[in-house]
Amino acid sequence: MSTDKNDVVIVELDRPRELRFGHKALKKMSALMGKSIEDIGGDELNLEEIEKVFFYGLSKDARDNGETLTLEMMEDILDNAPSYPYLLQKMNEAFAVAFGGMGDEGNQR
Repeated sequence: MSTDKNDVVIVELDRPRELRFGHKALKKMSALMGKSIEDIGGDELNLEEIEKVFFYGLSKDARDNGETLTLEMMEDILDNAPSYPYLLQKMNEAFAVAFGGMGDEGNQR
């Protein structure tokens, strides 16, 4: 059901999780990292920044599933990914969806 949504990307970690960068996630991410949104999606993220990006991108999924996600949990959760390139691919897909780079539905919800 949720895999048909145009505003989420499913990432296989400890369980299938929805990676979504809505307004709230982007705003908090930008504030915490001290970077503009354009700089966050760049190729020069360090490992801690990638953890923060996934933390905010997975936060809504965690809330929807009754979980309390913490930044400290991200190392263990991300270790469940099939590979590091897989994580980067999913992160880039989710940023593309957030900024209108994917989907044919436009901005309608």
